[in-house]
Amino acid sequence: MNEGLENDCFVFRPYFALPHFPKFRYYKGMDAQEIAKDIVKKLVDAGHIAYFAGGWVRDFLMGHPSDDIDIATDASPDQILQLFPKTFHVGIAFGVVVVCHDGHQFEVATFRKDIGYEDGRKPTSIEPSTAEEDAKRRDFTINGMFYDPLDESIHDFVGGREDLSREIIRTIGDPFERFFEDRLRMIRALRFACRFGFHIDTETQQAIADHADTLFPAVSMERIWQEFSKMAAYPAFDYTLVEMHRLGLLSVIFPGLKGVHLDDIKHRVSHFHDMPKETLTIAYFLQLFPDIDQEGIKDLCRYLRTSNRDQKFAQFFHHIKTLESPDTHAWSHIYAHPDSELCIKILAASEPAETRSEYLAAHQQRHAGLAPHIKRIIDQVPVVTSEDLKNEGIKPGKLMGELLKESERIAILYEFHEKHEVLDKLKESQLWKDAHE
Repeated sequence: MNEGLENDCFVFRPYFALPHFPKFRYYKGMDAQEIAKDIVKKLVDAGHIAYFAGGWVRDFLMGHPSDDIDIATDASPDQILQLFPKTFHVGIAFGVVVVCHDGHQFEVATFRKDIGYEDGRKPTSIEPSTAEEDAKRRDFTINGMFYDPLDESIHDFVGGREDLSREIIRTIGDPFERFFEDRLRMIRALRFACRFGFHIDTETQQAIADHADTLFPAVSMERIWQEFSKMAAYPAFDYTLVEMHRLGLLSVIFPGLKGVHLDDIKHRVSHFHDMPKETLTIAYFLQLFPDIDQEGIKDLCRYLRTSNRDQKFAQFFHHIKTLESPDTHAWSHIYAHPDSELCIKILAASEPAETRSEYLAAHQQRHAGLAPHIKRIIDQVPVVTSEDLKNEGIKPGKLMGELLKESERIAILYEFHEKHEVLDKLKESQLWKDAHE
């Protein structure tokens, strides 16, 4: 699956134009930024070095407003605790203190050097370091810069600003070492490329391809699913999955895709850009497995550690996709389901462009014809109730439940809206005869 690695670098260019991101436009005026600046000032006034760090600096240079500000400093955790009375100690083992200030929370981390990686995710120990050493332990150059909010200067020890201007995702230092230290960085590289429409440089690509089969067990499926859920919000998600397959990651995560040709993956994701914005992440992955059945969906959702909501949605989606019966009773219940409209829009996206409108029009026409029955199902107001059946001498129990279902089916099938019409027809059924034996 490593076709095309001889290219200088691949370009994330989906089947539609990506938005243009202005470079190095400073964004000011956010409350969180001013509050974080106060924290930096307090640290500096106490004799320390302190900067805004990481992803916020990248987004700041790209003109993307953000409240998610991390602060890096040469102050030790104890010194941070002494300066700020309201703190959480959630990451103190790694030199991170969460400082609460004016209603906002900020991670304030001591400059550090990571020592030894044994599990492919986290360092075995850390030691204090300089700002430059701290930058060099980070993942990608575009995430390794610092910003001094007091004098409004950028501190770039890793070439991040140049890579931003060239739209490149590159590891800091040797990519083989960076991915050995933390296997999740392979997926994060693709997520950042997906988010910004950037290239991944050749050496970083090669390192991903070479390390792909080491992803497990170092990285948990829960963490991978979080990354996928973030990627699914970006317009280049289809192209990202293709590149993940080309670099060997997708077939490691989904062994069922081993041996699937890259062109097949391209075809399976080719309609992603036509799927509605509110599409659940799990719905995108169902497109990768066109022959999956209900049991397979359960297995997939358990494997991905998705929520119960995701699993129910996936099963309902599959039910609509595979329903071939013209039975108006079944379709009335489908249309009454809160996810029906979204599912039908997703299914329409996979239709050829020339028949898509016809597909949607057919559903709209059928929905309109069943509107009174759909409303009754949603409102839980059946034409015939259990009390009506009791008045006809039917005792509570399994048979009554079956008669209620049959009465609903009759009302929809024969377009009955009056109680006596349904009951008259129900009395002709074998169920009714069985109930009176």
